[in-house]
Amino acid sequence: MSEIPGDLKFMKSHEWARVEGDGKVTVGISDHAQGLLGDLVYVELPNVGDRVEAGTACAVVESVKAASDVYAPVSGTVVETNAALADKPETINEDAYGEGWLFTVEIEEAEQLNELLGPDDYAELLEDDDH
Repeated sequence: MSEIPGDLKFMKSHEWARVEGDGKVTVGISDHAQGLLGDLVYVELPNVGDRVEAGTACAVVESVKAASDVYAPVSGTVVETNAALADKPETINEDAYGEGWLFTVEIEEAEQLNELLGPDDYAELLEDDDH
């Protein structure tokens, strides 16, 4: 299992959120999630300007095995998307916590970040899943 970066917050559904400052939060899926999905072949991202709601589906990642909804960890407006994924969705498989990010939102309520799991809690969740 890959190292879980210490600056991330997680949802139980395996999305991560990285607070960038300036009220912006970058979102992706965890290395664990991409591993379960297998080779990704398609990514559907929200549009810049879309409003996403915490806990609701706003993107889709599709592998040869399955399509999976990606849920927004926080509510806000999409200010940037990772356009490179259109041509290279496998970037998520290769670098889930780096180049494989999905989109960035301008967060509406910073308190929502407190409801997410820290890296240690997320690692614990994964261990529980493995038993």
